[in-house]
Amino acid sequence: MIAGPSTIRVANAPCSWGVLEGAIGDVGAGRDGGDGVTRTSPRQVLKEMAGAGYAGTELGDLGFLPDTPEALEAEIDRSGLALVAAFVPVALSRVGSLDEGTGRAVRTARLLAAAAGADALIVLSDDNASVPHRTLHAGRITPQDGLGATEWERFARGAEHIACHVRDATGLRTCFHHHCAGYVETTDELEALMSRTDPTALGLCLDTGHLVFAGGNPVDAIRRYRDRLWHVHFKDCDPDVARRAAAEGWDYHTSVRHGIFCELGRGAVHFREIVDELRIAHYTGWIVVEQDVLPGLGTPAESARRNRDFLRTLDL
Repeated sequence: MIAGPSTIRVANAPCSWGVLEGAIGDVGAGRDGGDGVTRTSPRQVLKEMAGAGYAGTELGDLGFLPDTPEALEAEIDRSGLALVAAFVPVALSRVGSLDEGTGRAVRTARLLAAAAGADALIVLSDDNASVPHRTLHAGRITPQDGLGATEWERFARGAEHIACHVRDATGLRTCFHHHCAGYVETTDELEALMSRTDPTALGLCLDTGHLVFAGGNPVDAIRRYRDRLWHVHFKDCDPDVARRAAAEGWDYHTSVRHGIFCELGRGAVHFREIVDELRIAHYTGWIVVEQDVLPGLGTPAESARRNRDFLRTLDL
């Protein structure tokens, strides 16, 4: 029997408006920053997000939204959205990266806690697409492409170290986001990390599209990690693009440019089953839509609205 409707709420993220590495690509209405790239203001992004029917937002890259607690809180309050999480990539497999990554995570968490409160989350991830071999083979990773036992211990200890420092400094929880083109991509790699870390210190951010592209099953992941499932990202995965990527040996960036992460309901992700399983698991966190907006999809606001309309068919 499927459990009844839960208190799951739906958010979006600035990356759906092209906010990557501190800039917005030429995907929406806005101003020209002098470099030929059309930029949408943070306030306009939040306005369009709320207008499309979302209840919350993630922080986006540092520097996009205000970087002082007072200004950030004021901007979020003006939008009517909740600020739910912030993404922090750290190259956990790279020797010497931990101190800088921990400091950046704690600084981000302090901003988030001051502006959003104790329920917000840090979403920790590998520094994805920074290792050429993993970037080249994203979506078709084999055990030979992964970390060795000693490297896994360093990776896991680093993730746990950051989570504990964030908790001690701010009270916020940290969950880990598996991601294609990073060292935690496949279900086996996810288990390698989860089995080596304290479940009270590090939770899971489940990303449906990344897991399916990596050959995994989100429903199985919910069942296995239901007690560590603190955050969910909704992406879809186009099976035709995935097959072509494998056949032609595309790297991660080429797959993304060809639309591997299509709009919700147009790919291979079984969202109805996922939502049912989340409700069975009594999940009460956020679902965050992340959508790559490519030529032919229209504006980010239009794409965001279509995705929100799709989620309403799932009673979300």
